[in-house]
Amino acid sequence: MKEMMIMKVNFYATLRPIVGQKTVELNLPQGTTAIELVRMFVKDYPAMRRELLDENEQFLPHMKFFINGRQAEYLPGQMGTVLQPDDKVDIFPPVGGG
Repeated sequence: MKEMMIMKVNFYATLRPIVGQKTVELNLPQGTTAIELVRMFVKDYPAMRRELLDENEQFLPHMKFFINGRQAEYLPGQMGTVLQPDDKVDIFPPVGGG
């Protein structure tokens, strides 16, 4: 059996009212990737599925997933990056304004 880790995920802007709080704690198996975290998360928060995943269960390209302040799409593993217990995860909707 895999060891578990507690992962804190921070949500911003229009996503926060959907989850009802800024930070959600998830109990995840060690070795969980960024995309696996999102897929597990939407099981607990089904209203977030359309906000975060496309019909193929892939993270929507206009959404922003950050690991320790770095956008996942620019990391070598992208959304396949394996999360570590002390990683800081932030999820943002597209930001507009001016």
